[in-house]
Amino acid sequence: MRTRSQSREPRPPPPEGPPVVIEPLRIEYPFQEDPPVEPMADTRTMAQLLQAPTEGYEDAILIPEIVANNFELKHGLINLVQNKQFFGHDKEDPHAHIRYFNKITSTMRVPNVPIATIKLMLFPFSIEGAARIWLEKEPPRSIQTWDDLVSKFINQFFPPSKTTNLRNEITRFQQRFDESFYEAWDRFNDLLRACPHHGFSELHQLDTFYNALNINDQDSLNSAAGGNFLDKMPRECLKIIESKSKVRQTQAKAVVAKVSTNSSTQAVSSDVAELKDTRILPEAFALRQEETKLSAQLHLRTVKSS
Repeated sequence: MRTRSQSREPRPPPPEGPPVVIEPLRIEYPFQEDPPVEPMADTRTMAQLLQAPTEGYEDAILIPEIVANNFELKHGLINLVQNKQFFGHDKEDPHAHIRYFNKITSTMRVPNVPIATIKLMLFPFSIEGAARIWLEKEPPRSIQTWDDLVSKFINQFFPPSKTTNLRNEITRFQQRFDESFYEAWDRFNDLLRACPHHGFSELHQLDTFYNALNINDQDSLNSAAGGNFLDKMPRECLKIIESKSKVRQTQAKAVVAKVSTNSSTQAVSSDVAELKDTRILPEAFALRQEETKLSAQLHLRTVKSS
């Protein structure tokens, strides 16, 4: 006789499959904001609130930290820079000012103090007027290197319109009627120096200057070149122009010196002649005084008798 437990058949094992991952239960809490921070009460008085602010007085130029001990700018160097200040006028050349400033500061050497730091400290003494106003309006600590200062200074006082005008003057350059060769060459170089970023190649510069000369000076250059001046290499043409300019300049200086010597000699000769004419011996001077007295007495007697 089978019992109930024996009559039951065994259950088949469950099919194998991927394990079931049970995620942990997430309990979400409502978002809680931090309580607002109440600002501290302003306890300043009316007099304190109405006072002018004492912040924001930092200079536009950031001076790097100086390692050297007891370093200071010499008064002589400051005075030398102030003798030729830049005011920001339309006819002033900012490039020329930077060149002069670099020339002055290049004479100073201090151990453990970079020359760029010296320039940053000294530059404000070299400007005045509109240029100083411009620097004071720059944001505090906005100029950190010497290159930054030069770039901002040039862009402020040498706008693109000025570049265009100078480029046009270079392109339209012509020798004047009463202008010598070396004077024309100097004036042409002055225009090039006034606009160092003109962008004209050496070939363009030489061609412009040659075609701007009068016929006589062009023939002189052709003669010095042994033919056509433009058939030479640019470097050779430049040497010929500089050599001709130096010769003419030396001759002009000699003529001026000769004229000055003659003028001074004539002036001295005339002074000597005048002294010779006015030189009177003591005896003659005494006789002339006696004659003057006698003439006055005779004139007085004639008046009384009449």
